Amino acid sequence: MKNIVLSIAMMASVSAFAQQKATIEIYPEKGNQIIPKEIYGQFAEHLGTCIYGGLWVGEDSKIPNIKGYRTDVFEALKKLKVPVLRWPGGCFADEYHWMDGIGPKENRPRMVNNNWGGTVEDNSFGTHEFLNLCEMLGCEPYISGNVGSGSVEEMAKWVEYMTSEQGSPMAKLRKENGREKPWKVKYFGVGNESWGCGGNMRPEYYADLYRRYSTYCRNYNGNRLFKIASGASDYDYIWTEVLMQNVGHRMDGVSLHYYTVTGWSGSKGSATKFTNEDYYWTMGKCLEIEDVLKRHIAIMDKYDPKKQIALMVDEWGTWWDEEPGTIPGHLYQQNTLRDAFVASLTLDVFNKYTDRVKMTNIAQIANVLQSMILTKDDKMVLTPTYHVFEMYNVHQDATYLPLNLECNYKVVRDNREVPMVSATASRKDGLTHISLSNVDLNEEQEITIKLDGMNIKSVSGRILTSDKIDDYNSFENPDVVCPKEFKGAKISKNTLKVKLPAKSIVTLELK
Repeated sequence: MKNIVLSIAMMASVSAFAQQKATIEIYPEKGNQIIPKEIYGQFAEHLGTCIYGGLWVGEDSKIPNIKGYRTDVFEALKKLKVPVLRWPGGCFADEYHWMDGIGPKENRPRMVNNNWGGTVEDNSFGTHEFLNLCEMLGCEPYISGNVGSGSVEEMAKWVEYMTSEQGSPMAKLRKENGREKPWKVKYFGVGNESWGCGGNMRPEYYADLYRRYSTYCRNYNGNRLFKIASGASDYDYIWTEVLMQNVGHRMDGVSLHYYTVTGWSGSKGSATKFTNEDYYWTMGKCLEIEDVLKRHIAIMDKYDPKKQIALMVDEWGTWWDEEPGTIPGHLYQQNTLRDAFVASLTLDVFNKYTDRVKMTNIAQIANVLQSMILTKDDKMVLTPTYHVFEMYNVHQDATYLPLNLECNYKVVRDNREVPMVSATASRKDGLTHISLSNVDLNEEQEITIKLDGMNIKSVSGRILTSDKIDDYNSFENPDVVCPKEFKGAKISKNTLKVKLPAKSIVTLELK
């Protein structure tokens, strides 16, 4: 069938600017998977101005703040309904010694961030600041522990400090530092990128270290840790195989990192200056994560057919060159409508595999890579990617509705095949939501959605688009790319007709 669709697509592509047609059939009776809210997770690393200047300015800052957290950023994150936040790294995690970030701020030692630009940090944002922020946001904390340069004892004491109630030395120390009751910490990563910046280890060696370190990450006072092993990068299927063989059910989850990047040497390309060909290639690259997921999942299924071990894509997103004039190593990049499409298409993929994929964390929450938010001094701007996550948060903890999508494809550079339409459908609290992306830069999509057995009577929606695919929101013009009301959907009998403009993302609400 796919070859037939591809043939049709290639014939259709010769008629420029003609309206394209797509069909979607939704199968509500087959909806038996919940989209975990953690699929929409975030990642905050001590990198550039993600933490300092992005999330945290300190209580004495002239920038409006709530107990040291930027008020504007905090309110934006509340609206985003962030379900889980990963911290302190990334590569930073395996150089971070948590005891340097507790106690009176004036007594905390400074450190050099060797991974990211050699920045000197004062450790004013540490364990208390992070976990308190998660409490205020109502999200689950995801702690990345130091395996690369830390000891078993150090990791064990950190878990004890955060989660033990009383009667232990670390609980006593926590109380002395102003926190009487322990925090609830569910997700705990035993190392990060242990194949690279986390120690340059072989998978067999890391597997043994995981078994050792995780043994001493205890459960205190009813707090049960969901322990996550440092998993593979991209196409390293051997790493997954070795961990499944040698760690198995000693881990609750295993991570996977996948970036939409042109390569790891030389220029990665500009975030804002690119050709149409570059755009379509980017769509193909981001969609390649589906094949990567399938292959890692197949390995996991071999050793864990009951799917008890979760796959956690705890770093993903675009990676472009740093913006000209910014500090090397701080990974500050702008965020265009192109990045919004990477977000929507990738989330559509993740939503399909939630029988195995239980969490993902886009990199990163502020001022780094594919950010939700950009800040400069007292100014803040929401990126197109932020708006996708906000429009998609209706899918959090909703029942995923399987669908069959038929549309035109485009063959792009490197012989990747890119569908011109992407979709997610879900149901929760009596409402059905359908998110649609028209990848085509020039042509409108007329989408026919069959609603048999769904008893839908009304539809409303919002759309994210702009005049050009390289449009972005700046501090001077913050609303160039932002959601607007969408009126291009009509119900007729048991059919929904949607006229989806070129390069647009829509979320519909059906009642």
